[in-house]
Amino acid sequence: MNWLSLDAFLTRIRPYREAAALALDMVAVALAWQATYLFRLGFERWFEARPDYDHWVMLGIVGLYAVFLKLFHVPKGMWRFSGFGEVKRLAAVCVLAGLLAAVAVLMAQLTKVPRAVLALHPVFTLMALATMRMGYRMLYEHMRSRISGSALEQRRALVMGAGDAGRLLVAGIQHQQGWVVVGYLDDAPTKRGARVAGVPVIGALEDATRLADLHGITHVIVAMPAASTAERRRALDLAGKTGLAVLTVPSSQELLAGRAVNQVRDIEPEDLLGREPVELDEGGISECIGGKVVLITGAGGSIGSELCRQVARYGPSKIVLYELSEFALYSIEQELSEKFPHVPLVRLIGDVKDLEHLRFTFGKYRPQVVFHAAAYKHVPLMEEENAWAALRNNTLGTYHACMAAAESGAERFVMISTDKAVNPTNVMGATKRAAELVISHMAGQGHATKFMAVRFGNVLGSSGSVIPKFKEQIAKGGPVTVTHPDIIRYFMTIPEAARLVLQAGAIGESGQVLVLDMGDPVKIVDLAKTMIRMAGRHEQEIGIRFTGLRPGEKLYEELIADSDRTVPTRISRVRIAKLGQVEADGGLIEWVMGTVDQSQSARDIVVAGLKRWVVEYGAPGATREAGTVASGGGDRAASVRARWPDEAAG
Repeated sequence: MNWLSLDAFLTRIRPYREAAALALDMVAVALAWQATYLFRLGFERWFEARPDYDHWVMLGIVGLYAVFLKLFHVPKGMWRFSGFGEVKRLAAVCVLAGLLAAVAVLMAQLTKVPRAVLALHPVFTLMALATMRMGYRMLYEHMRSRISGSALEQRRALVMGAGDAGRLLVAGIQHQQGWVVVGYLDDAPTKRGARVAGVPVIGALEDATRLADLHGITHVIVAMPAASTAERRRALDLAGKTGLAVLTVPSSQELLAGRAVNQVRDIEPEDLLGREPVELDEGGISECIGGKVVLITGAGGSIGSELCRQVARYGPSKIVLYELSEFALYSIEQELSEKFPHVPLVRLIGDVKDLEHLRFTFGKYRPQVVFHAAAYKHVPLMEEENAWAALRNNTLGTYHACMAAAESGAERFVMISTDKAVNPTNVMGATKRAAELVISHMAGQGHATKFMAVRFGNVLGSSGSVIPKFKEQIAKGGPVTVTHPDIIRYFMTIPEAARLVLQAGAIGESGQVLVLDMGDPVKIVDLAKTMIRMAGRHEQEIGIRFTGLRPGEKLYEELIADSDRTVPTRISRVRIAKLGQVEADGGLIEWVMGTVDQSQSARDIVVAGLKRWVVEYGAPGATREAGTVASGGGDRAASVRARWPDEAAG
């Protein structure tokens, strides 16, 4: 028997399950009536001894049973789960309907209907109804066993992609408990109708919704790691339209990192970016880092820890991990020791606000390349009570790290900045912009160290970002909270951000900020809707609630300020923003040092000083840009030109 064909047939009639179950039950009631006559009268008399009106009596009893079956919701029951509870409901139906039928026949004085038939018919009916259900359950479980090797109810999957990844995926999960792969979807005409690893190719990618409904699919797995970003995004869009849970296999980068292809995982937001990653100068980065001592502040953070992983790939002579959090330091140290046992590590608990400890550390280990990732980054937390802490950590901490690097003779110092430093509307962004100005000031002091910064947008999956928050809210059943229906953000992945930082260390010159063309911005509400859909849930089920912009939050983010201009680099889509210089006397730094010497300076003092030295602070361009942002779309080239104003001479 072709069990897959039988499975497809049962799935095809699933939308009509209740009507079909009621019809079969009515047929069973009628057959039980005939069987009862046969049992009572024998073969010779089971037709001749019946009254002429017997067929009307049978039709009436069948209708009566149908009414009771509906009243007890028997047709809604799923036969493959039938058990003792279902038999009890059937017994109640048979007793009540049989009793009422017998009373009705006797009251109508239909004396030619044998009393034994009236008494035995409910018993025969119960046996017939229960036998049908038990028989179906046995058939269903046998079919499941023949298809997947397990009689348990399955997660039924369609696999998008009938290539090597799909074949290895099926080989890995087809016989795992709880999984059955019904078929592949592939756009290649030569694969249509073929069988790969014993599983048929049953359609193209566009057939996902139709075939998912037909075969009772519960999961769609996108197994196209070698496909282009655009092709992968198209497959994810088609999978999302099924309304089912969508999974995928590791990307080509994850496979290179050692993940197995049959390790299916949930869809991550980076799968949905829809753009190719930036190609960087691997040789130049290797020359910059290979064989050198590299120090990373904030080494246990989202960006800092990924920097550690990326740096370790290029064979430094030593990595100095500088981190305030004991647990974060322990976590990244354990991971690096396991994955890169050949790279020597120095594990230091340290605070960038402690200049003397920084000087001691830099003097002892003499780092040649410094990546400064230590910062407070959560906008609402830094806006009110923690403004002074943000100034100390983000601005003064940067100055301390710069001083220690310059005094120890470091070759390069790369600070991690943010798009929130552009036309800042909040304390966190203003302190990061001030840190950029510290970099600019240090670059003009004649130090041998090259000071530079890297600016990028939101990092997918970093601590405190919207992505983990959305995942948690969806898992809890919603609602998903979004601050504003028109809020947009630029996004990039953590590995992409880390690679950009390394690239800055290789090609940047002193006083520069490197920025990445991050593509078009993403509407946060659209991201929330996509994540809900990819989780196999519905927007109406989860819900989206708008909470309003938080203090200091902008509707949009920029990568370039109005006063900045950019020039291209030899790396595609990476440009250099030239910063305005601070006063030669370092007035900003003097003010910062004077402010932080005051015990727990009030927020208004911090904000007033930031507005003095960070001239863009408090004059956002949100109103100017909001209409363009909210409308979406538009000319792509125009949007890129607006985002990347060129140097007049360049």
